[in-house]
Amino acid sequence: MNEVRGPSAGPPQAGPHPLGGSVAVPGDLGAQVTHLLYLHGFRSSPLSTKAQQTAAWMAAHQPDVQWWCPQLMHSPAAAMAQLFDGIRDWPRDGMAVIGSSLGGFYATVIAEALGCPAVLINPAVDPARDLAGHVGEHTVWQKPEETIVVKPEFADELRAMRPAAITHPERYWLLIAKGDEVLDWREMQARYPGAPGRVLEGGDHALTDYEDHLPELMRFLGLN
Repeated sequence: MNEVRGPSAGPPQAGPHPLGGSVAVPGDLGAQVTHLLYLHGFRSSPLSTKAQQTAAWMAAHQPDVQWWCPQLMHSPAAAMAQLFDGIRDWPRDGMAVIGSSLGGFYATVIAEALGCPAVLINPAVDPARDLAGHVGEHTVWQKPEETIVVKPEFADELRAMRPAAITHPERYWLLIAKGDEVLDWREMQARYPGAPGRVLEGGDHALTDYEDHLPELMRFLGLN
């Protein structure tokens, strides 16, 4: 299983869902981020260009921040259990999450549950609907010898975890491309009304110019 971890990171700690713990003040980005989670998208991995560019930026500019980019499990329910287990000992007022596409949806679930800031890159808004046409086996973009199996029950898992509403839009920073060929940029923008960020006139779903925007999104997190 591929993952990228910062120098101070240990193995994920197994344990109960941590939602009963203390959370950050919603929208308060004054606390210093000491732990950063990056979540890749559907059919992607920690080997994706954006994940690797983020890892390189963190190594160059914030080497003391604990960084975790896991290979997400196929089942959405299993992926969320994996993530909550992995971050259960992270400080709630010192963590942040970046998510791309399906990873943006997962990042929203975490941000709403724990009160942490989140950067979303072309986030999936209704993945239960979007994945309905992708039931079956698919290759991983960066490792075509590996496959992902999408099962019909994944849609129910995604519906069950989808937050009913975005409670504090100021907690999020969005990077949205109008040229996204996979997801509707209008739907993304409407899901996070009033959230700061940048809507690009062109671009694509993969955000091939993502590296150019890293300084700005890291500034939102207080890491630049």
